[in-house]
Amino acid sequence: MNPIRMLALLLLVTLLHSPVSVSVTVSSSKPKVEVHEHTDATLACEFRTEKDQNPRIEWKKKGKGVTFVFFDHKFTDSYAGRANMEGATLTIHAATQKDSGEYRCEVTASEDQVNLGEATVILDVLVPPHVPSCEVPSSVFVGSGLELLCKDTLSVPPATYRWYKDNKALAAAAEPQYSVDTNKGTLMFKSVSKTDAGMYRCESSNSVGAPKSCVAQQLNVIEYPLNRTILIAGAAGFLTLVLFCCICVCVCRRRGGCREDKNTKSSKSYNPPPPAPPPPPIRNIKHYKQTHSFMI
Repeated sequence: MNPIRMLALLLLVTLLHSPVSVSVTVSSSKPKVEVHEHTDATLACEFRTEKDQNPRIEWKKKGKGVTFVFFDHKFTDSYAGRANMEGATLTIHAATQKDSGEYRCEVTASEDQVNLGEATVILDVLVPPHVPSCEVPSSVFVGSGLELLCKDTLSVPPATYRWYKDNKALAAAAEPQYSVDTNKGTLMFKSVSKTDAGMYRCESSNSVGAPKSCVAQQLNVIEYPLNRTILIAGAAGFLTLVLFCCICVCVCRRRGGCREDKNTKSSKSYNPPPPAPPPPPIRNIKHYKQTHSFMI
């Protein structure tokens, strides 16, 4: 017999008679799950063991730390009553945004040679747009800069924004006097004019649900009490006058014209002296009696 064939036959017999080592294997048919808020989220987990027919199954959630979801054949407090297990597959009922995150399915088969396997599933709970918060001032002066703000922090994926003036959409970069950032939700004016007055509102939207809008707010554009040029010119003139007076005082003091005369005495107002006190009362006065006659 050909030596090569004999070697191959010997190798085959050896493989057939040697024990086959199969470790526990864990996988997920859907490693990324997206569901709408308040619907059920099913996190698939499939496993196979070598010998152990009753392996230990655990689910953990990874966030700032690692927390248990299913441990010791029961759900932890935050999932009790709103989740169930079928095999190793986890279903969370009425999922909320707090349930979003990275989950890990762990299967431990103590009787297997390699007794631990795991699979990771990412859960994203999608949230439709909420009514955004809008910041629109009630009034602004002509010619000043202005920024209107709009924010929806609850929608997932993050919302995009559109501004409306008097129920007409303001397109991004359509006009030179303003700019719109659809991702940040800002509407910026470089210099406000009288024509910019009106009712403004913002709308947030994403791919999950219907757009939501804040209540429209009135923006009034008012003029300065006086012409701006006149105000600037008056302020400049006042500062010039103050500066001129300071220079004159300094020059006067340097030349000695502003020194005080030491011989000059300040006049004082006359204050009359206080009235004299009344004389003391006369005590022990004896009555005079006539004892002699002065007749001639």
